[in-house]
Amino acid sequence: MTTIRRAWTPCAVLALIALAGLPTAVAHAQPPKLKVHISVDMEGITGVVTSDQLGPAGFEYAKFREIMTREAVAAVAAAKAAGATEIVVADSHGNGENLLIDQFPPDVRIVRAWPRALGMMAGIDATFDAALFIGYHASTSNPAGVRAHTFSSATLTRVALNGVEVTEGAWNAAIAGHFGVPVLMVSGDDAAVAEVRTLVGDIEGAAVKQTLGFHSTLTMTPQAGLDVISNAARAAFARRASIKPYLVKTPVTVDVSFKHYTVAELLAYLPGVERTDSHSIRFVAPDMVRASAFMQFVTHYQPDLTP
Repeated sequence: MTTIRRAWTPCAVLALIALAGLPTAVAHAQPPKLKVHISVDMEGITGVVTSDQLGPAGFEYAKFREIMTREAVAAVAAAKAAGATEIVVADSHGNGENLLIDQFPPDVRIVRAWPRALGMMAGIDATFDAALFIGYHASTSNPAGVRAHTFSSATLTRVALNGVEVTEGAWNAAIAGHFGVPVLMVSGDDAAVAEVRTLVGDIEGAAVKQTLGFHSTLTMTPQAGLDVISNAARAAFARRASIKPYLVKTPVTVDVSFKHYTVAELLAYLPGVERTDSHSIRFVAPDMVRASAFMQFVTHYQPDLTP
């Protein structure tokens, strides 16, 4: 009896497996990851002009923390519309307990209170793909801008990175850049938006009010501000591929000037801190993470800290 051997082709083998109901290895396409960090301040929120809106003692604070929350939620909605798979929102104003966290979608995580590593950018790392700034203000070096200051309106008169005076927006963009994360947009008054874009680059801007002075503005209504922020955020995500991270050269030279000279004198006692004039100090950090840690100490340490 002659035995006939058949040469089975790969296609034939797969067909038999399918007919037998056996599992086959099928590659399923995974949805693309889009992880977004949103840093939210309050001075640049629509309509904000004075301490009446900015802290618990202010008679309009309750109303304006609602507006702040709605603007942050608008940014979240734009991120989700762009396909965001994970979103972290950093409450970065005052006591860090301003956002009404029950107003956010349940899958959003929120950073609250101080002190914390990376300051206004707490929660970011190299796994993120984009960052947004909501409610930002101009720097202490800017003669224009509603409530213009850098980190502390009460104590600081200048903050510079590698000799360039910076706004909080540029500082925070440099932290994001350390992790390779681009900042896509910023909202605030017209002076704040222009200042950040001048340093960081051609990102989207949402100017929700026009500065008339340190404590005065020509503002949009809250609903108009929401529309501007939503449109800018959506445009920003549409341009995401063309927006690059903001990088500062390392090591990073940090210059800080204070309103009072005693602080500069005391900080100069620390190893690695140089007093450059009566009111100013300089610190050289290997990168923005260490620079941020130094500034967190400078702006938050108090001798009478208690639990």
